[in-house]
Amino acid sequence: MHGLGNDFIVIDDLSGTPKIISPELAKKMCDRRFGIGADQILWLKKPLDTHLDARMEILNADGSSAEMCGNGIRAVAIYLRDHVQNAGTRKTDYAIETLAGVIRVLFRGDDVEVDMGSPRLGKGCEQGGELIEIEGQMFRFFEVSMGNPHAVIFIEDLDAVPLEKIGPLIECHPRFPGKTNVEFVQVVDAHTIRVRVWERGAGITLACGTGACAAAVAALQVGQVKNPVLVQLPGGTLRISWSGATVTMTGPATEVFSGVYLSTTRS
Repeated sequence: MHGLGNDFIVIDDLSGTPKIISPELAKKMCDRRFGIGADQILWLKKPLDTHLDARMEILNADGSSAEMCGNGIRAVAIYLRDHVQNAGTRKTDYAIETLAGVIRVLFRGDDVEVDMGSPRLGKGCEQGGELIEIEGQMFRFFEVSMGNPHAVIFIEDLDAVPLEKIGPLIECHPRFPGKTNVEFVQVVDAHTIRVRVWERGAGITLACGTGACAAAVAALQVGQVKNPVLVQLPGGTLRISWSGATVTMTGPATEVFSGVYLSTTRS
């Protein structure tokens, strides 16, 4: 499945014998030449709270784990709607456990609306941002948590950013002991921003739902835009709203194919 080109292997472990997906296996499955190919694995399990619909655990392409994925939660909601029976009815809303807490989603036509919860702003968001030095160059960033960490950097020319070089250096900078996602943001107009993402544990991705939310929150916080915010990513556009409480994200997700992964080595 994918959300605006941010692609996932969705593994249904909601019933039957639990599977074991090690970091090494995750890396093999996400390899685009020797495996299936994906930015992340979305591992669906029975929820710890039986009143909820499912639990989503995330493994990045490098085998590490992530707390939350905005594009992924939309994909999971569509999977649950289309493939998991609900007493003969097709549900329009779901509550899904994640390491970032319970996320609630609602279908609105072909799109999925997600209550992303309340963002946590770093102290720099109240003080005009924080400075970080990367290879002698200073970057001003705004720290926003959407259940996972983000460093948002505003820039005038988004296309001029050497993201493949700068992204991993910021991700692994000592300022972020747990590493961070990185968003470079260009303001287009009062309701529109363009964003490129270096995703922690995955690299450059065509879209990042939590990154889009973090970028919109930072832009709203510093007065660069107004609600609602259209976040233009390389893979498509998400609609983000934040009025000081919870963040709402609206966008699509798509199932591409299904199959069985053969884990045995073949010559």
